[in-house]
Amino acid sequence: MSDDHVYLSLAQGPDAGADEGDARWAFGTGFEDPLHGVDTAVPAGLDTAALAARCLALADDALVSAQRLTEWTTRAPELEEEVALANIALDLLGQARLLYARCGQTDGTGRGEDAYAYFRDAADFRNVRLAELPNGDFAFTIVRLLVLSSWRLAELQRLTASPDPVLAAVAAKGIKELAYHRQYAAEWALRLGDGTEESHRRMRAALDAVAPYLDELFAACDVREEVTAVLAQVTEAAGLPPLEGAALPGAGREGTHTAHLAPLLAELQSVARAHPEAAW
Repeated sequence: MSDDHVYLSLAQGPDAGADEGDARWAFGTGFEDPLHGVDTAVPAGLDTAALAARCLALADDALVSAQRLTEWTTRAPELEEEVALANIALDLLGQARLLYARCGQTDGTGRGEDAYAYFRDAADFRNVRLAELPNGDFAFTIVRLLVLSSWRLAELQRLTASPDPVLAAVAAKGIKELAYHRQYAAEWALRLGDGTEESHRRMRAALDAVAPYLDELFAACDVREEVTAVLAQVTEAAGLPPLEGAALPGAGREGTHTAHLAPLLAELQSVARAHPEAAW
């Protein structure tokens, strides 16, 4: 479809000049390829299988995290926070699109982003397990967001030096977004940790719930020193204990997930799987 205006594209529908391959369940038709204008040639000598696996794992982290954050829509404690969490989810969804697109170009399948998002089962996902846990209360969501955004920011900062120019460009774009995500979570952590007795209690409970998943993050990408320094600074300022806890066995990067991922994906994928050939 030549028209890049989203509303006109949606109004025209698939019979108004759209290519059959241009339909995207999540984003409608008429959108440019997320890597449009970028040289997608893989540099000579680069391990394409390793590159595809890295992109897939990072994309799965972002997609699953975005899905959890969108569950706060109409449920957040304040309208302003509902909008903020939705915007963070959109940032992560955008990162997932770019990474899935790169994965499809390098894993030899030529698949599009929808194939990765909607037509894989839970065992095929490679996201870290912390991302898939239920939202719980607002304190848990804030602690999880603080940990995941700090970890992902540190990882993408390293990936700006990736020998793959596309992954490096995606990382450079993502760190600007993640810096805001981390700041947002840190500000709320300070407010809740140093707030009322009840908010402090809930933050301590959230820290205890998240801590067992830290080692899995650092096994996936060893940025422990950078991340723990940030987390220690925030928890100390909030009057909270450090994140410490016995690690849980298993790893989402190896396809081992909690029982919570399958229901999340069932909801996410339901329409696309019910009408796999549909376009809108």
